Amino acid sequence: MQEYKAGMQLPDILQLIAVIVEAAVAVLSVLIAVRKKKMYGWCIAVTFALFVIFDISRLFLVPVSDAIHALVFLVACVSMLYAVWLVYTEK
Repeated sequence: MQEYKAGMQLPDILQLIAVIVEAAVAVLSVLIAVRKKKMYGWCIAVTFALFVIFDISRLFLVPVSDAIHALVFLVACVSMLYAVWLVYTEK
């Protein structure tokens, strides 16, 4: 792997960019929920906010147990599943 002068490696930079994109998705999802009054916007926002928390804890080496990481990931996936179900059943 190529290392940059600042000490961050390419995978770390890509992960940081991904976190920024996840945060943007969370913000846009809140706008969908508030402005468009769509419940699935909240579910998507929760999912991506949890992804941000999950990724930041890994990126900055915050000591979080594997069980907590697994629980956060599971809640995020269930939230997205519900959002997709709401989109699918929307009339």
